[in-house]
Amino acid sequence: MELSEGFEHQRLAIVPRPAVEEALGHPVTRRLIVTDAGFFPRAERHGRQRPEGTREAIVIACSSGAGWVRTDAGTVRIEPGMVAVLPPGIAHAYGADLADPWTIRWCHVDGSDVSDLLIALGAVDGATVHTLRSPERIAGLLDDIVRALEQGPSTARLIEAAGLAWHLLTRLAVDRVLPVDGGPVQRTLRHLDEHVDATVRVPELAAAVGVSTSHLAAIFRTATGGGILAYHQGVKMAHARRLLDTTDASVAEVGRAVGMDDPFYFSRRFRATHGMSPRAYRALRKG
Repeated sequence: MELSEGFEHQRLAIVPRPAVEEALGHPVTRRLIVTDAGFFPRAERHGRQRPEGTREAIVIACSSGAGWVRTDAGTVRIEPGMVAVLPPGIAHAYGADLADPWTIRWCHVDGSDVSDLLIALGAVDGATVHTLRSPERIAGLLDDIVRALEQGPSTARLIEAAGLAWHLLTRLAVDRVLPVDGGPVQRTLRHLDEHVDATVRVPELAAAVGVSTSHLAAIFRTATGGGILAYHQGVKMAHARRLLDTTDASVAEVGRAVGMDDPFYFSRRFRATHGMSPRAYRALRKG
């Protein structure tokens, strides 16, 4: 028989549904509210089947052992360091591996902003499963959500849990698209960051990281949301701002430091990015 709860040393926080409905009419929590959250250590025989899905989106993060998630798209094995996100309203089932039951942290979220967050997570039409880059951070956020809700469904605690959930979901979105350590995108990013004063030629860069020019352009855009040259231009402008803010270097010297030997060209590029000249930027009061 599958168990939905009742595991030794578990933590479980459920917000009463009348409190959920009331919170969905209030500022902040109408946009995002955590309705349920928990920590199930070595959850032997754990499992849930929901042919109609749920009203809320579900996040399940595995820290040890293994389990599975099944939707109409198929069954995916969940192992340590992986997270599954299930959108509302889709039929699903999940459970612990029989031989090595999972330890999971999980939460359910509702609210008007959930659909936008699911877009960022790639979980609009179906579940998404991916490996976390920062599993300890995700576990900490889920623990903090449980801790907040364990203190009762007061407005303050629901707002606290909402803020933690926003951080959790955006962190998951970042983990999903950040490049793999040592992969071509990460090596490209390192090269661009370390050669702020250089002129980049994308075909040469692609050859250096071992992929075709078109493939590098595609995977770089997926990971960063923009092109390689635009990213490098942003790196140059960020370095120029730091020099203008923290040194007495002349505009011409700052331009040379970011690979633009012509001070007039540098000033034009800076103005195009910031809407003002380097001198006007330096004169701004900041902080």
